[in-house]
Amino acid sequence: MKQYHNILVNALVNLGDVVLTTSAVALLKRTYPKAKVTMLVKPAVKQAVMNNPVIDQVIVFDYRRKGQAWKKMWQMVQQLKKQDFDLSISFDRKLRPALLCWLARIPVRVGPDRVFDDNTSRVTWLYTHIVHIAHDLDKTLQRETYQEIIRSFTGVQGSAMPVMARIEERNRKKAGQLLSALPRAKKYIALCVKGTFPLKTWPKEYFASLVKSLSERYEAAFFVVGAPGDKPYAQEVIRAVDEACGRSLGIGNYCGATTLPDLAAIIGKSSLFVTVDTGATHVAAITGTPMVVMYGCTHPNRWHPASEAAHVLTSNEPCCPCTCRAEECPSNPRPDCLWHVTPEMVLEACCGLLERNL
Repeated sequence: MKQYHNILVNALVNLGDVVLTTSAVALLKRTYPKAKVTMLVKPAVKQAVMNNPVIDQVIVFDYRRKGQAWKKMWQMVQQLKKQDFDLSISFDRKLRPALLCWLARIPVRVGPDRVFDDNTSRVTWLYTHIVHIAHDLDKTLQRETYQEIIRSFTGVQGSAMPVMARIEERNRKKAGQLLSALPRAKKYIALCVKGTFPLKTWPKEYFASLVKSLSERYEAAFFVVGAPGDKPYAQEVIRAVDEACGRSLGIGNYCGATTLPDLAAIIGKSSLFVTVDTGATHVAAITGTPMVVMYGCTHPNRWHPASEAAHVLTSNEPCCPCTCRAEECPSNPRPDCLWHVTPEMVLEACCGLLERNL
């Protein structure tokens, strides 16, 4: 088998996918243990791969800056040329990374013919090796699709789990500080209340009902995690909870208050994580924390977190998985996919996990 020594991995995808691609990078490291592996990522996800045991170097490509797109492209081409990579592997079919590697004259360029959907793409002509993904994407875990790219090209066997950046003492200290700001409790329950688009977001009144029920059953404190832009919506959910309870529960709104390693640390200290389908789900899976995940337009057949402690819920609508947004959904304004995952269903799953871990 030919050996490669300086490998570029392209992962210009969102947080959850970047975490899942690390399972494929772990396979790559198993195949070429002496190789240096560099990952090309977007700025928003660099914390997930910095200080990561299977990644030796991270290059951040901020290609969305207005008015400088071509300049940024050319600067990145020159940077890649200087690195003298002998292999590049793409975990998507985006034109930009494929073009970068072609212009940088990386001699072996590998990419899949399918990875997110079955739409035709002309990007593959920029690859020297096209990996055929034969399985049903909607019925196969996405991390397995990423690993299949590595298996098909290298011939390596087996599977690997996603690998998160190391959690350091400063991350644990930050997590402890955030938890200490909450009401004293025997259990700490983390919530992620907002998806990247409406059909991923469980109704706020459902969250209010769930948290009210949990607070009545357990001596628990609650906090919300998410991106900085999620903070106003999280505050709306917190107000709905307090109104349902008739008092303030002192729920912490930590959206935007944590780095990704901080997030992993604070979820790792929690008794339970209740979440919609977001990238945080895959970060949390690595901690082993019990979690309940609600799926709407996406399906756990593909996006189930890599954790045996995860309980996933979906109403298995006949139209799922779909590509709708809420305003396009035929059942608008109350899309069936998450309205049919009821608070009672989620409460039962939460209680089962909490009582299993007493």
